[in-house]
Amino acid sequence: MTHRLAHRAAWLAVAILATLTLTACSSGSVPTVPPATPTPTPVVTTDTSGCPTSAPDPLPAGETRTVTITTAKGTIEIKVEADLGPLAAGNFVALAGCGFYEGVVFHRLVPGFVIQGGDPTGTGGGGPGYEFPNDPVNVPYARGVVAMANAGVDTNGSQFFIVLADSGLAPNYSVFGRVTAGMDVVDVIAAMPNSGGQANAALEPVAMDSVTVSNP
Repeated sequence: MTHRLAHRAAWLAVAILATLTLTACSSGSVPTVPPATPTPTPVVTTDTSGCPTSAPDPLPAGETRTVTITTAKGTIEIKVEADLGPLAAGNFVALAGCGFYEGVVFHRLVPGFVIQGGDPTGTGGGGPGYEFPNDPVNVPYARGVVAMANAGVDTNGSQFFIVLADSGLAPNYSVFGRVTAGMDVVDVIAAMPNSGGQANAALEPVAMDSVTVSNP
């Protein structure tokens, strides 16, 4: 490998890690990589009073759900599978079903790698107010895979990412689903302006206007 290729590979690895690794959501914490200015901070007005205040139950083995995310750029359908990661699947379904994600944006965009969302503050440092353990990961992070972002082992909350291209990420992020329709929409969101650098903060964040759960 040439020095140029080695340098590029190292830069890409740093970019992915910075994108997916988040700080804990405790009071006073800040994102590992501060969002670029000016990144608008969305005001989420959805009533989440019925949402979980502690980690939800796992999705039972063998069960699936369809989560439909509607945005101004189009609709994304995700097949959530308990057999991929029961803890993460149960958590995502519970938060999607209670309205937690409605109005929340995709706050971080790394073209060619991932888009990341699920933080109600839109900064990369927020979450649902609880954390839950990692699931074992037994599938590669291929295009269309949906997984939890975290601040380290067993610090999962509400933030998740959608993989844009097959990657060799280490199995440190709990996988819970796959995009079954709307990857073209994901690509459009990924191409929106971002701050660049390690933050890759969305400069014109796309919101999840409606998030619904159906069975299956």
